[in-house]
Amino acid sequence: MEKFDLIVIGSGAAGLTSAFTALGFGKKVLIVEKHKSGGECTWSGCIPSKGLINEAKAVYTARKFAEFKVDTAAILARVRATSESIYQHETPEVLEQAGAIFVTGPAIFESAKIITVNERRFQGKKIMIATGSSPLVPPIPGLDTVPYLTNDNFFEQQALPESMVVLGGGAIGMELSQAMNRLGVDVTVVEMMPEVMFREEPEFSAIVRQTLAAEGVKFLLGAKATLFENCEAGVRVHAEKDQKNIVIEARSLLVALGRSPNIDGLNLAAAGIEINKGIKVDERLQTTAKGVYACGDVAGPYLLSHMANFQGKIATMNALFPLRRKVNYEHVAWATFTDPEFARAGLTEAEAKEQHGDSIRVYHYDFDKLDRAKTKQGDMGRIKLITNRKGKVLGAHIIGERAGELIAEVQVVKTLGLNFAKLQGVIHPYPTYSDALRQIAQQVFLDNLLNHPVVRFFRSFSRSKK
Repeated sequence: MEKFDLIVIGSGAAGLTSAFTALGFGKKVLIVEKHKSGGECTWSGCIPSKGLINEAKAVYTARKFAEFKVDTAAILARVRATSESIYQHETPEVLEQAGAIFVTGPAIFESAKIITVNERRFQGKKIMIATGSSPLVPPIPGLDTVPYLTNDNFFEQQALPESMVVLGGGAIGMELSQAMNRLGVDVTVVEMMPEVMFREEPEFSAIVRQTLAAEGVKFLLGAKATLFENCEAGVRVHAEKDQKNIVIEARSLLVALGRSPNIDGLNLAAAGIEINKGIKVDERLQTTAKGVYACGDVAGPYLLSHMANFQGKIATMNALFPLRRKVNYEHVAWATFTDPEFARAGLTEAEAKEQHGDSIRVYHYDFDKLDRAKTKQGDMGRIKLITNRKGKVLGAHIIGERAGELIAEVQVVKTLGLNFAKLQGVIHPYPTYSDALRQIAQQVFLDNLLNHPVVRFFRSFSRSKK
């Protein structure tokens, strides 16, 4: 039985980060992959979705000047080619050249130290579970009788259908709905909540929905899907809204209702590993089995590729070395790549009020005041910054061009614990979108000044003299 310093189960974002971290310290690493290296991000998530979004944006822009037929088969082929190009840096051969041993097959725990893969036994001083997640498919009547897509097989289509119902108004649903609509698909979104992206700031979620609706996406909000049937058109969806039954027919159906952890078949009980939605981990990402760690989607709570990377580094260092570090989720940011983009770091206004009371300060900035935005017709954007009474960032929400890049600057300030006012003293290139952050920082700086005890005393003294 071959022995390793670290066995990594899964080779997506979390698994690859874990493996390369261990290899960097000269450790002997085994990577076990059930399917294909690269994981969800490479094959059905971040990479292909952004490829499709870029293709759709190009078509949408071109159609402002001329009407033409869109070859969605060619577009999907290019999107798959993009995934293949990324995969060339993640193949088993590349991983073995880096020093790992790569084995294909399902991993099954015998104990907290030993796994089997295709009847071969391997022992690890430490084991990392990074098996990711899969699309959540709820047990709605009739769903198992109709053909449906998830993001796992969406990009395997040879061409896009003429119409599609998208079940779910989260980030995946919004990104793919807009892209498909721009490529000529008649899209209807069915969402059980009263607003899309319901966990985000309501005003920003509304802007996303209104933008997509203006482009032609149809929305059925506050509606619960109750039954699915096959029909001549393709798929018939029954939804209940305000105690009324609404029927929608489309050629195809996309289920985009979240994710569930990939834990089936691992035989976790044999290793003493408990589950709680995903795999249960402590603040150092160790499971209930000593020496077995978990990171990425399978552990949660944030099902994001960059969080998988973040956790992968911490979990691997904790597994390999005695100085162990707690995982800190205070500074988490993400982006949704609709057009315009939406990005968020930290708390919503409601969450900030709940945690910090009425001492918070809220700043709003619209791109109609930004010179760079004025140079592009129809360019819109909005920033909402939430700070504590001293000017330190509690949350930031940005919708507009390059929102995903802009949030990174806010994230640096927030993570380093800096006062946002410090940005006003940083030279920003002009004209850029980032200049909006500098302008907000000027307001924060002014408020900081006006709230200084000495300034407040003299202002109060001046008013009393009057």
